[in-house]
Amino acid sequence: MYILKLTNKIEAILYLKGEPLTLNQLALYADCQRSQANEALVELIAEYGHRESALEIVETGDGYSLQLRATYQSLVQTLVPAELSTSLLRTLAAIALKQSILQSELIELRGTSAYQHVQDLISLGFIKKRKNGRSFELSVTDKFQQYFEIDQLPEI
Repeated sequence: MYILKLTNKIEAILYLKGEPLTLNQLALYADCQRSQANEALVELIAEYGHRESALEIVETGDGYSLQLRATYQSLVQTLVPAELSTSLLRTLAAIALKQSILQSELIELRGTSAYQHVQDLISLGFIKKRKNGRSFELSVTDKFQQYFEIDQLPEI
């Protein structure tokens, strides 16, 4: 009988969840001790580092995430049609309706989950950000207008 290797289990969890997970969450999902999850995660990160894979495991402020390496992000924009969750669409709508909004204002409107939404929307090519004082100014891209077939956004 095949015994599931903990590193494989952690990898599967990261893949299936598709969002950053803390070490405690990984241990809970993997049904193991936190220290065991940490050891497996360290081993897995090292494996990804050595195999020159298109994927990598990175640590973010929200936890650990399995993601596509930056050098392959252009493939996402050309090969994968954007499927946006309701919460992501609401964040995108807030940016589009304002036409230009500070990230700090967006966080006040949409909550802290908007930080991840901004990252996702940038990687999908729907918004861009540029430094503006202590925050970032967010605005939609041409890809947004083409994708949603919008010639001009209304003034509000």
